[in-house]
Amino acid sequence: MMKPGVLIISHGSKDSGWTELVDQAVMQLSLPAGVPVYASFLENVEGRLIQDGIDELEQNGVTDILAVPLFISAGSTHVDEIEYALGAKPVPEKVTDLEPFEVESRVHYGHPLHDDPLLATMIWDKLRPYSQEPSKEIILLLGHGSRHDGFLQRWEQGFSTLARLVKEISGVSQADYALLNPDRINDKAAGYIEQGYRVLAMPLFLSAGYFTNVEIPKRLGGIHVEYSGDRTLLPHPLLHQWIEKQVDDMLRALANT
Repeated sequence: MMKPGVLIISHGSKDSGWTELVDQAVMQLSLPAGVPVYASFLENVEGRLIQDGIDELEQNGVTDILAVPLFISAGSTHVDEIEYALGAKPVPEKVTDLEPFEVESRVHYGHPLHDDPLLATMIWDKLRPYSQEPSKEIILLLGHGSRHDGFLQRWEQGFSTLARLVKEISGVSQADYALLNPDRINDKAAGYIEQGYRVLAMPLFLSAGYFTNVEIPKRLGGIHVEYSGDRTLLPHPLLHQWIEKQVDDMLRALANT
């Protein structure tokens, strides 16, 4: 008899506040009765790692693990290596040190937030309070990016689509993106300032940390934009809806097999 269980996977942080934000989102989930859920982390959270989640679900009799990668972009190398280590793909696209997990269940691997319209709505919800005169403003999405061919193109595709969607729902004059890898943040921000735009910069990360609080401000180099390292994705009430939709889609696919 099939018994599905949900494994939420995010990167993890040594900052307990980061972990708590993920847990709060997971606690809001409304899943079908009898479907257990476990929030796991790739690293930095001892006792809550991916293998811990697999073991917990399988001890509860789960036969099918619905794995949801809670990452911003499909361009993240972590999304690729986790899929491989779970046994959901035969080989990774990039060499990884991540060893295959011990898993007996069938694994069904979902997808990251990437360019989901719900993510665009979340972005604008975060930025709306800072908008004053949309016709003179540009939204600049800031992300991690990648130095690896193939992965970078996914970052660019996802952020390009998100920028278009956010522009449509916000009514601002322009929307664009800039990545840490390769570094275009200073050039993009300075260019729009020179054109007379007021720049609303959104660090597109799950939660605040080194990149949002240190690295991005350093790259901006004192350029005046409307930015806060704390204006990240979590917490947001739509995130659990995104997870629920993905789980529902996987459950429907399972029911048809």
